[in-house]
Amino acid sequence: MSEQPPSDWTPAEQGLWTAFRRGETHDLRRFPDRNDNAFRTTVEPDGAEAEHADVDDPFSGHFWGPERTVRAEVIARLLLDGPVASPGRVAALKLVGARISGPLMLAGAEVSHYLELHRCRFDKKILISEARAGTIRLVGCRLRRLEASRLTTTGDLHLARCRIRYGIRLTDARIGTDLLLNQTRLGQDSYGRAVAADGLEVSRDLEADRLEATGELSLRSAQIGGRLSLRGAQLRGAPGGYAINAPRITVGHTLYLSGSVDSGWVNSGSVYGSGYGETTPPDAPTTPFRSHGRVRISDGRFDNACLITDAEFHLGPEEEFSLNRIQTPELRLTCRTPPTGRITLTRARIGNLVDTPGAWPENGAVGLTGFTYESLRPAEPFTVRQRIDWLENSLGEYQPEPYEQLAAALRRDGRDEDAREVQYAKQRRRRSTLPLPGRLWGLLQDATVGYGYRPGRAALWLLATWALGTLYFLTHHPAPLKADERPTWNPALFALSKVLPVVDLSQDGWNPDRAGQWVVAALVVSGWLLATTVVTSATRMLQRG
Repeated sequence: MSEQPPSDWTPAEQGLWTAFRRGETHDLRRFPDRNDNAFRTTVEPDGAEAEHADVDDPFSGHFWGPERTVRAEVIARLLLDGPVASPGRVAALKLVGARISGPLMLAGAEVSHYLELHRCRFDKKILISEARAGTIRLVGCRLRRLEASRLTTTGDLHLARCRIRYGIRLTDARIGTDLLLNQTRLGQDSYGRAVAADGLEVSRDLEADRLEATGELSLRSAQIGGRLSLRGAQLRGAPGGYAINAPRITVGHTLYLSGSVDSGWVNSGSVYGSGYGETTPPDAPTTPFRSHGRVRISDGRFDNACLITDAEFHLGPEEEFSLNRIQTPELRLTCRTPPTGRITLTRARIGNLVDTPGAWPENGAVGLTGFTYESLRPAEPFTVRQRIDWLENSLGEYQPEPYEQLAAALRRDGRDEDAREVQYAKQRRRRSTLPLPGRLWGLLQDATVGYGYRPGRAALWLLATWALGTLYFLTHHPAPLKADERPTWNPALFALSKVLPVVDLSQDGWNPDRAGQWVVAALVVSGWLLATTVVTSATRMLQRG
């Protein structure tokens, strides 16, 4: 291309040609010096948010005429076959406040120039599938559709504060640094997906704070090198569909499904918000993360943590929030309100489990089969009775592993008494699965020594049995076994010798009558049964040690 812009280009396009050579921003706004109010929000007295729209707002209904129109083919020509840079400058395409007419076709292209568009309107879709580029920044733009499957960038892809009517396709894309979707509003494509990004790779962070999406956020087998942040996002899946569908996702640092502090965004002109990393007051207003529809993050790997805090999951009766088989050093589940559907952690492997009693669904809508964790770190008081209820409500048929897992975690924290309480609950739950003889024997062990986890009961039962035997023989003196021998009679020692038959208390020289013999038999049988349960208790305690 020559050093002069084509004569058949419009003045707006010729101005862009000149700015491109110099690496400068070509601003077509009517009031370029005014504050960027279209990016800012204010809170009205009634609490509703209202956008300050003006003639330069790409989302308003104001007409933008030819003086603000640039053809998409002009942008493509500059990026692919543009003029050489002015001496001492780096050519770059920077455009603000323009209407882009026609589809921007860059599929398969090599885009070596920096591309940055602010507050622009696109009449047609952008097609950059299988293209290679450096950094692409579209901020505060109105788009119909972005097709970018298998796009490769060496730098960032910014789509912050955009409104994209028919969603984004980033299948198998490779982003060299960060992918930014903060405060973007997305509609859905013909398949009900707002973001189709299966197989996406992002070398660093994927930030989608305060994202608003109508349609599925699909990130199947995606790989995020840093953080995946959805703080304050508002997701609404198609009826009966997914709000988030991200099985086998890998996150190199932390997944955030949490609230967003309002003070970081209200009246902030930054696409990153502000205030993160600073200490915020505990009563600071926030916008919770909200999702309507199923959420699937099964088989995910989160190398630092999975944080689910200040989040709302609105699920139907047959819908679930699936965390099956995830692996992470820490899972934090501290939502203010529990999911309305079911949450499952089948065969998930966790280091620290940080939770609150009110964050779990009620009525048994929890799946914990094969769920393992190293330690419990509740964010607020969580009693052992509540833990047992949490466990038992999650189980259909009896399974010993969840009880053993909970007891082991409690013992690692030095809570041996609570661990015994869990083991006791396990035995009582197991009893219901046994045949009748086993249930009867279990009832006896429960009543006497609490399956070995209530050993104090045995002493009480032995004491009661001995007392009853003593009372009986106080009024029923037996005859001597030999007429010429009359040992000293002691009803208390006689009863004790029968309750503890292996102990010789020199009371064997007496011959009870018929009724007394039945009493003696009852004392002996009771003694042996109690001794058996005590041995069982001791054996369990030794095995635990």
